[in-house]
Amino acid sequence: MDAVSLAIIQQLQEDGRRPYAAIGKAVGLSEAAVRQRVQKLLDQGVMQIVAVTDPLTVGFRRQAMVGVNVEGDVESIADALTAMSEVEYVVMTAGSFDILAEIVCEDDDHLLDVINKRIRALPGVRSTESFVYLKLKKQTYMWGTR
Repeated sequence: MDAVSLAIIQQLQEDGRRPYAAIGKAVGLSEAAVRQRVQKLLDQGVMQIVAVTDPLTVGFRRQAMVGVNVEGDVESIADALTAMSEVEYVVMTAGSFDILAEIVCEDDDHLLDVINKRIRALPGVRSTESFVYLKLKKQTYMWGTR
């Protein structure tokens, strides 16, 4: 990826609604050229443009990271987790857990239901450990251009 595409991404990370004309001015391209580059980056899956909400303000008061240990095929458990609407992030790992899954729920009862009745009920799940978020101190999306 060239420096201009990285600069466009950085501009959009700062403000996802920044006009293409303003981005063009900052990176030295026309508005049309920026529009083409952005579309290419989207089509190639290099980036997405989405609205990021604060879960607390839209009714999701409980978040947790759940470490999952698996017997057998890790991939099938990861696929099952990705199919759950409450699961926002799934990564297969090396270390203490086979999988880490971030869960966003309405409340503690909802979180308990997801972990106890759905995740632990998956064939092949050996154990889980939950890390309930008490206070979010930092969450950024700027790592893409470092």
